Amino acid sequence: MFGLLFFILFTPGVSEFLCMSSDLEMSYTFCDSTAHAFRFNLTPCSIMNNSVWKATLTWIPRSDTTFLKIVFKVWYDGAKALHWKEVLCSGADDEYAVCGMLKGETIATTFDIKGARTKFPKGNYNIILQAFSDDSENNMVICLNFTMIVKQDTF
Repeated sequence: MFGLLFFILFTPGVSEFLCMSSDLEMSYTFCDSTAHAFRFNLTPCSIMNNSVWKATLTWIPRSDTTFLKIVFKVWYDGAKALHWKEVLCSGADDEYAVCGMLKGETIATTFDIKGARTKFPKGNYNIILQAFSDDSENNMVICLNFTMIVKQDTF
């Protein structure tokens, strides 16, 4: 079953239902109290096929993205499962479309999320995605808190 995941994030503190299929439910909220201009599409709304998720992102950042560091934390049924950090933009030879954008400019890009190839066990996932405009992680640009419920084992 293929579905479409589409959301626009503008209001802080509001939990928003994103996606529901026979095997997956997703929702989000902001981690901080600041309103954001953010839109994201993801297809398919399923984890049962082993394809790559196709994502489209539209975002107006609150600061320049000459430097951009992503921190990705995942909890599975309450236990920490992953803590991953990656510098996406360093100011030199950057490969991502978000790199080098100025505060207030609209970022519009598409990309693949290869996590759809992962076999997710049935259960509840809490995913925190933070973006920082500095390496010391003091200047947070955006923070999203996703809830993902996998309804059946994929293996």
